[in-house]
Amino acid sequence: MQTIAVKDLMVPLDQYATVRDDASLYEAVKALEKAQKDFNRERYQYLHRAILVYDKNKIIIGKISQLDVLKALEPRYRDIGDLSAISRAGLSVEFIRSIMSRYDLYQGSFTEACMTASDLRVKDIMYTPGSDEYVEENESLGNALHHFIMGHHQSLLVTRNKNIVGILRLTDVFNEVSQRMESKKSKEDMSQSLQKE
Repeated sequence: MQTIAVKDLMVPLDQYATVRDDASLYEAVKALEKAQKDFNRERYQYLHRAILVYDKNKIIIGKISQLDVLKALEPRYRDIGDLSAISRAGLSVEFIRSIMSRYDLYQGSFTEACMTASDLRVKDIMYTPGSDEYVEENESLGNALHHFIMGHHQSLLVTRNKNIVGILRLTDVFNEVSQRMESKKSKEDMSQSLQKE
């Protein structure tokens, strides 16, 4: 049985959007735009949705997703607490509206919020990955799938000898699953067609 390794589907670090931790959020957004523009569409189907953050020693220490950028527009989200834990609870529309009202969210000018957020430092809003968000490049895709499912992650940081060398994105894994299903279905259809002849 053929085993797919994490490294077979990962995006190498040098092909991903990165920014230093002391950069502004504006600089991070521009780095993501540049990475999307330079993106290798022959190898990967989906654009990047996050920016990896490195420190002065060029070590990846965090990431910023598009959702993190949006959360930065409204600083009062910090007062609410752990949003990921809340979101997994299955929220009603009424509850979501009550939180907006209770915390007085998004009451100012959208343009002003964007301008204010653009000056924030990346290190102040970045997400620091947990230990379950790292996977060794030679691990099987099955092990990585377990990390995705158990942690509800959109991406995993790929390591080689404890150094980050790439990122494994859920969209790329899903695309591989889709292609394998399609390939199997095509073979079955061809076999049935030959049997009818």
